[in-house]
Amino acid sequence: MRIGIPSETKTLEGRVALVPAAAADLVRRGHEVFIQAGAGEKSGFADEAYTREGVTVVPDAAAVYEKGELIVKVKEPIAGDLALLKKHHLLFCYLHLAAEPELTKSLLDIGLTGVAFESVEENGGLPLLLPMSVIAGRIATQIGTTLLHRPQGGKGKLLGGMATTSRGKVVVLGGGAAGKAAASLAAAAGARVVVFDKRQDRLAEMMDLGANVTALYAYESSVAEEVRDADLVVGAVLIPSAKAPRVVTEDMVKTMEKGSVLVDISIDQGGCFETSRPTTWKEPTYDVHGVTHFCVTNMPGAVPQTSSLAISAAILPYVQRLAGGNEWRDFAPLKAGINVDGGKLVHPALQ
Repeated sequence: MRIGIPSETKTLEGRVALVPAAAADLVRRGHEVFIQAGAGEKSGFADEAYTREGVTVVPDAAAVYEKGELIVKVKEPIAGDLALLKKHHLLFCYLHLAAEPELTKSLLDIGLTGVAFESVEENGGLPLLLPMSVIAGRIATQIGTTLLHRPQGGKGKLLGGMATTSRGKVVVLGGGAAGKAAASLAAAAGARVVVFDKRQDRLAEMMDLGANVTALYAYESSVAEEVRDADLVVGAVLIPSAKAPRVVTEDMVKTMEKGSVLVDISIDQGGCFETSRPTTWKEPTYDVHGVTHFCVTNMPGAVPQTSSLAISAAILPYVQRLAGGNEWRDFAPLKAGINVDGGKLVHPALQ
């Protein structure tokens, strides 16, 4: 099969879907791989690294989409990509269609087949969402810690505190991969951490992170109480392939101290704060009721080398199946990942 890897086009997005070693594996299996010139540079992979592995470097995105049958990228297609996608394409990337009705309509109008990373399910998990969730969780705590600094407009509080001062308080909504990563880093920094979830097994895992971590069932009243005096709130709520529920209301935000920070990892699925709206790495924050909001829709794009290596390793086995002919449709994990199929909406969470 002819596999195309275009450059990512979202603002300040530096990831590449397949690193040279992964592309080489596909070439050895007899596939033709085409990559847009410069697509891997921001991740630390020069064009020469691909050509050494038998990958063909083409000058622009138009050439990638023209030559490729299977298009493998990281983030959902935006205007420039949509203009080049055709009905015969098999698109494999993050789609997050639950929060993108206009993108959904565009893909349906094109009539292609789209398999979404975040919808691929295997052994009860989401293997292609997992690595980016972990990275996003860690970034959320790192960014939140920085945004609490006074020069960034924060309240000027050190999360871990020190002798003679109180520790900062971090509230994490959701105990999945992203939430656990955020809570773990915050706990290691010495903060007081409160994690909310509704699954008993996850709450038990959160308690094991340390003596400074409290795990609570996500009653609305409990969330409101803990958010009120939080310095940093991380939203990491996920309903697979569906729009995220609004867990923190605007009234809750109003109760928070000015200079506090909200980081919404769930923004890819619409956001779990009522006051959330998508932002980019170019303009990542905004203020609502004196509380700084960080809602960047491609958080792992800030560390493209780490992210590209992680996502490439996760998706390669699935790319190999997709490139092997229509047999992939009988493979349950990929079948679960189909969001649109020949112009028809497939995934039940999107109906």
